[in-house]
Amino acid sequence: MTNLTRPAAALKSAEEIATLETVRAFLYKEARLLDDRQFDEWLQCYHPDSEFWMPAWDVDDRLTEDPQNEISLIYYDNRGGIEDRIFRIKTDRSSATSLPEPRTGHNITDIEIMEQDGDQVKVRFNWFTLYFRYNTTDTYFGNSFYTIDLGGGEPVILKKKVVLKNDYIHHVVDVYMI
Repeated sequence: MTNLTRPAAALKSAEEIATLETVRAFLYKEARLLDDRQFDEWLQCYHPDSEFWMPAWDVDDRLTEDPQNEISLIYYDNRGGIEDRIFRIKTDRSSATSLPEPRTGHNITDIEIMEQDGDQVKVRFNWFTLYFRYNTTDTYFGNSFYTIDLGGGEPVILKKKVVLKNDYIHHVVDVYMI
């Protein structure tokens, strides 16, 4: 009989597994709400003080580091900015969302909890989104870094950083495409 052991880093407690499953279910829910265009419900995934940031790549092929002083593809310093964006999407006050409505399919992989401090977890995952409009399908891909508060009744995003890895995008990228 062979004694099989795993490295200590690979051992997970029941609490760690439960936390990972809670995070995974929450991320899948957020993606589903975007795909189903349930924007009001999607907004509830965000804390009122949450930050949503998609840095740009600079001329040296490095990500910008300061959303206050460098260019970003998307930056909202709180949920109010995200709410305004959703208002414009829902009222057709956005050239990026005029008819026909785009369709998306969000796919999430490699979800990892990078750090946990009490009820707050820092999460990293890879993603790709299929975006269909005007008989054309585009693919966007990258990774995301979230800080999620698990302490309330439902998890909420405190901080969201999205790294878009496409080399070329030929139209405006919006919050529901990533």
